Amino acid sequence: MGNILWIIVVLLVIGWIFGFLVFPAIGGIIHILLVIAVIMIIYQLLTGRKA
Repeated sequence: MGNILWIIVVLLVIGWIFGFLVFPAIGGIIHILLVIAVIMIIYQLLTGRKA
């Protein structure tokens, strides 16, 4: 499950960077993607790996 979260986070950050550079007019949606990615990173760090 943790690997899937990291893949989603990486995809969201790449999408945010791509969208920010290519489509600066839709900044709101791009920043929502960044917030989702940050929340997922924090969630992953707080929950950690459970045996």
